[in-house]
Amino acid sequence: MSRFSNLGHRLYQGEVSFDFVGRRKLWYSISGVIVLVAAIGLAMGLHLGIEFKGGSVYTVSKPGLTVSQAQDTADGIVSSHPLVQSTDSGKIRIQVSTEEAKSSDQIRTELSQKLDVPLDTVEAQVIGPSWGKQISQKALTGLIVFMILVTVYLAIAFEWRMAVSALVALIHDLLITIGVYALVGFEVTPGTVIGFLTILGYSLYDTVVVFDTVKENTKGITKQNKRTYSEAANAGLNQTLVRSLNTTVVALLPVAALLFIGGGLLGAGTLNDISLALFIGLAAGAYSSICVATPLLAQLKEEQPEMKALRKRVLQHRAAAAAKAEAGDGVAADEEPTGEEQPAGMVGQRGRAAGTTRAKGRPSTKR
Repeated sequence: MSRFSNLGHRLYQGEVSFDFVGRRKLWYSISGVIVLVAAIGLAMGLHLGIEFKGGSVYTVSKPGLTVSQAQDTADGIVSSHPLVQSTDSGKIRIQVSTEEAKSSDQIRTELSQKLDVPLDTVEAQVIGPSWGKQISQKALTGLIVFMILVTVYLAIAFEWRMAVSALVALIHDLLITIGVYALVGFEVTPGTVIGFLTILGYSLYDTVVVFDTVKENTKGITKQNKRTYSEAANAGLNQTLVRSLNTTVVALLPVAALLFIGGGLLGAGTLNDISLALFIGLAAGAYSSICVATPLLAQLKEEQPEMKALRKRVLQHRAAAAAKAEAGDGVAADEEPTGEEQPAGMVGQRGRAAGTTRAKGRPSTKR
């Protein structure tokens, strides 16, 4: 840990630097591939929960009943591929879509008979498709309002280029998370929507922290000629790098426990709804704030006329400094004593007559 803390201090002081902004084409390529795979998964379709598409839910309470046993029983009763999961309380949850021809009372009765449980232990809940459609519209409306408010806030607090960069990063994270949901086949529930909104807020927080440091580093940057905007932005990114990584790791640990231990080992399937969205979204948010938002911001800023002029001045200053240093090395080499006779062209600095040569340390002779 001490080495990691030392690395963070060196990054903040500028002693060590990773060129994230300069490698933006690499990050864009990686993000493009990931988003393309996510889009393919999204094109295959999301597995919407019953809250969105409607149907009926049957909860069975029977000690010793496994998910596989309940799945076999449900498959023999309905023909619409029911989804069977275990709940946190140890009950079995069976979801049946609206395509099923049998009535909910008939399905409930057959479940009671084939599972050999009293009828009153089989709870039934019917959800109409219109209610699910209403929930979907409200979720989409909330997402759009969130995006608009975020853009307006960043445009006021920073500038529109930062707002655009942050918005692109948010959409990037959202597409990746939804695409992974589609590829894995996890069910999308209201808990999933909550997870989506949570990761967007986290991604925004991480991006704002980086942007705030970049803003401080680039204040009055056009008044100097030592570094370009991209270099100053990259320095700010490195200064907050360790903080971003620490925040991400600390946030991912409990989410990973929910996803892999609670949902995987313990079989609490309902935990997967929100934990997968949080896990993928937190990781994508940390990546986008470092490799997408800041490089995109630097690219947009470099298109400004004053930033182009700054880059030209910086390059000219460096070229002049390099030429001066090279010329200085040449003079120093000429002035080094060698014990041999030297051309008298340099003797103007030593009180010698131009155009004559003499050995070092020998008195001149007059004729």
